[in-house]
Amino acid sequence: MPYRAPLADFRLLLDLTGFAEVAATERFADATPETVEAILSEAGKLCENTLAPLNRAGDKTAARLENGVVRTPAGFVEGYREIASGGWVGISADPAYGGMGLPIALTSCVNDMMGSACLALQLNPLLTQGQIEALEHHASDALKAIYLPKLISGDWNGTMNLTEPQAGSDVGALRTKAEPLGDGSYAITGQKIYITWGDNDTNANVSHLVLARIVGAAAGTKGISLFLVPKIIPDAQGNLGARNSLNVVSLEHKLGLHGSPTAVMQFDAAQGWLVGEENKGMAAMFTMMNNARLAVGMQGVAIAEAATQTAVAYAMGRTQGKTPLGNGAIIDHADVRRMLGQMRSETFAARAIGLACAVAIDMGRATSTPEWQARAALLTPIAKAYGTDIGNEVAYIGVQVHGGMGFIEETGAAQYSRDVRVTSIYEGTNGIQAMDLVARKMMDGGEAAYRLIDEVEAAAEAARSSQPALATAVWNASEALREATEALVGQDLNDRFAGSVAYLRAFARILGAHYHLQAGLADPARLPLAAFYITRLLPEYAPLLAQTREGAAGLYALTPEALLA
Repeated sequence: MPYRAPLADFRLLLDLTGFAEVAATERFADATPETVEAILSEAGKLCENTLAPLNRAGDKTAARLENGVVRTPAGFVEGYREIASGGWVGISADPAYGGMGLPIALTSCVNDMMGSACLALQLNPLLTQGQIEALEHHASDALKAIYLPKLISGDWNGTMNLTEPQAGSDVGALRTKAEPLGDGSYAITGQKIYITWGDNDTNANVSHLVLARIVGAAAGTKGISLFLVPKIIPDAQGNLGARNSLNVVSLEHKLGLHGSPTAVMQFDAAQGWLVGEENKGMAAMFTMMNNARLAVGMQGVAIAEAATQTAVAYAMGRTQGKTPLGNGAIIDHADVRRMLGQMRSETFAARAIGLACAVAIDMGRATSTPEWQARAALLTPIAKAYGTDIGNEVAYIGVQVHGGMGFIEETGAAQYSRDVRVTSIYEGTNGIQAMDLVARKMMDGGEAAYRLIDEVEAAAEAARSSQPALATAVWNASEALREATEALVGQDLNDRFAGSVAYLRAFARILGAHYHLQAGLADPARLPLAAFYITRLLPEYAPLLAQTREGAAGLYALTPEALLA
């Protein structure tokens, strides 16, 4: 089935998540209804007509390394050029350097559509957008003047180089070193792995952000600095000059995302420039990572959308046996309808949470209000983990809807499952997101969480008169979440960690129910889907919250011997 951009969902959810407040700020005054509609509709056309046709070809013909040159699948160069020429890389970037300066919420909608259409290609602008934000916040004016216009225009692409063979989530164990060259630049030496779009034939230059330790700096994360290391060294005007001393060692052979080149990068005294302060590299890199975490959450939503559209189309056209409604299409079987209902409702809930997070980020930037900034911080790990979990689960169900044909590559159902799998791993595994939620994001004693719960309860209370059963279910669930949060902030940190994944999932379940209820009130045609989610999926919150109270002791009772038995 051809991909169709879910514009109606974006329009409704931007309204429900408070985008009007964003557009009312001075910073985002250009985000008028006319501009928003133009952005959504034009991006939708690009994704439907240009990018979606590249998805299957990109899966069948992987990116490859030939004589030191990375070649992307047929059509990727042309597809990327349309992304770049349309200005889609720099939607939210600083207008002073060529960006549109529009809200992250709009960028999230566009990235959602691009990810559905061709996730392997969308990874290129996604990482560049993260690097743009990091440079805007931390780079010197000289570096900004050279790199930002090229990145925003899409002429160059950006990467993030953190991981090494011995240093994954433990970034402080990295061995890449930086030696001062005496002219303000550094010689960077080391190897990095899992570098998405680390080299390609779509961009004239690749701008690598690399974590490294300046010789003599402290061990661990406190001694890490961030460097900008270009593939080809530009002059002060951005004109390309000499090739830097870095190269692609190999490309990873991956479960999915075959069209996206994931490189092992070797830096051999490559010339690089410090971004931010010495030994403050993690703070600078976290700017890019936090941007990427929301964006990756929307990748999960994107694949869930594509998998759902594919499954619904298949179920409507596949006849198999006698059905209760008589026409023979498998969509009329109760269990198939259940699976499709779960796919659609989960996708809507995850998209709502992602856009709510984006709106909070925009409001935090536009107003500098601590409450909005705290909400954005709270929602980021939820949006990333829930969005990517749902992407995986919905793609899995999509294979099941197809039955035996789901296991056959020609239907495309299996590709969604393969492509989305890594999203729950990269940019911080979902377990790390959950630990972040219950630790760093609860350093305020749960105040940001309580403010959000208050809003959910107030909205449910207001809905009792028109939808008493659904509203009461949402209110009861949110009150249970409040009580669980109160208990959580009193726990030992490792006990919090033991129940963190369950807590995050329960929080997301309840937020999803809130947005479904509001959608049903705004558009009665959406009430059946809201009822499906609230009556069939929301009740999972109770056993999930029960897990958060169990602590860590029972987990450590599972000794290695017991696990191997």
